[in-house]
Amino acid sequence: MKTLFNKEKFNSKRRTLLKVVAAGVAGLSLMTTSVLAAVGEPEKEDLKFGFIKLTDMAPLAIAYEKGYFEDEGLYVTLEAQANWKVLLDGVIDGQLDGAHMLAGQPLAATIGFGTKAHIVTPFSMDLNGNGITVSNEVWKEMKPHIPKQKDGRPQHPIKADYLKPVVEKYKQEGKPFKMGMVFPVSTHNYELRYWLAAGGIKPGYYAPHKGDIAGTIDADALLSVTPPPQMPATLEAGTIYGYCVGEPWNQQAVFKGIGVPVITDYEIWKDNPEKVFGLTKAFTEKYPNTTTRLVKALIRAGKWLDENNNANRPEAVKILSKPNYVGADYDVIANSMTGTFEYEKGDKREVPDFNVFFRYNATYPYYSDAVWYLTQMRRWGQIAEYKDDSWYMDTAKKVYRSDLYEKAAKELIAEGKIKASEFPDFATETGFRKPQSEFIDNITFDGTKPNEYLKKFAIGLKGNDKL
Repeated sequence: MKTLFNKEKFNSKRRTLLKVVAAGVAGLSLMTTSVLAAVGEPEKEDLKFGFIKLTDMAPLAIAYEKGYFEDEGLYVTLEAQANWKVLLDGVIDGQLDGAHMLAGQPLAATIGFGTKAHIVTPFSMDLNGNGITVSNEVWKEMKPHIPKQKDGRPQHPIKADYLKPVVEKYKQEGKPFKMGMVFPVSTHNYELRYWLAAGGIKPGYYAPHKGDIAGTIDADALLSVTPPPQMPATLEAGTIYGYCVGEPWNQQAVFKGIGVPVITDYEIWKDNPEKVFGLTKAFTEKYPNTTTRLVKALIRAGKWLDENNNANRPEAVKILSKPNYVGADYDVIANSMTGTFEYEKGDKREVPDFNVFFRYNATYPYYSDAVWYLTQMRRWGQIAEYKDDSWYMDTAKKVYRSDLYEKAAKELIAEGKIKASEFPDFATETGFRKPQSEFIDNITFDGTKPNEYLKKFAIGLKGNDKL
């Protein structure tokens, strides 16, 4: 895999200067003094982080471009990865020190669904950011079922209820209704399944205890893995009829005129957690100062992305449009990153919170976020058997490391870089959000009662159900 950044000469000079500061040379007093902070010097300075070409990798790009990593004495190389499995394997085997990950990846790895390894996250990268797109043909067939606004445009949110007649028609014609998602434990998989099931469309079950990890048992819609950048081309080829993916690949379908985004994940679950930064537990134990420092840099990047009512987003879009980051056209990325989202061609609507990187405590790794992902793994059979509520709590706390986040945040507060009021109140924070009711099916999620939550769904495994 080609390394996308190489500023060795610059970094070498910068490293030398920072070390001189650490040694207390007064003549360089204008240089950053964060290497002298209470947290101690980083045990490992040269780091390689992986990412997938999606706009929500933005905190990594900004922490690099704005010098936040260097402020912490860290010399980072960012490297795009081919897919989520390659990325995870790279972190597990040590080729990567950490990576932009799907929120479900550290959880799945830790419980042994797929490759088993204890992965943790001390940092949530963003909220929202995904959409579901269907082909032009499917959209044409859905449209007569969708209520209209007074101005004649489709009424949002568009529910899967309006897709159900199309799926049934395909079924009667003997055509499997195929849709794409990016990875079996991705937010996209669970959001797509959630949306379909809320509309009475069964997305299928996994049965890992029987060796069946396709996720298509008893399915009305067949979901399969497609890497994000390949989604539009796969849709255009007719291999799939729709997909759930992060940006800019929904907006790319609009620009290319090959599909229509019908709903954003903000409309499926308002302010849902999306990506996280993942590290091995062993890394955080071997390099605690390095871990604290990289989390500090990422928190600062998240704040920069959201501050002054998203005033920095145009600059962020310019950075992300570079080929070594996301590599899509500026206008395609800007369509969602700057607070709007285009559905049907010309139907651009205000979605100011489509991408959230800091506000609403977006960077804090809530245990309840982890519990939601675990409930969906159980709902669709990736967790094959009943687990009691305490198992969900214990697993969440093993993986979503709010203690590591809190340490970094307190350093930033002490340094005067971010106000205490901009973080959760660590003295009272439990790690569980208040019960959340803003889902498309109006079912309330209480992270402290996972099994009670699962019982509320008409479609999905619950209790002692086992395939």
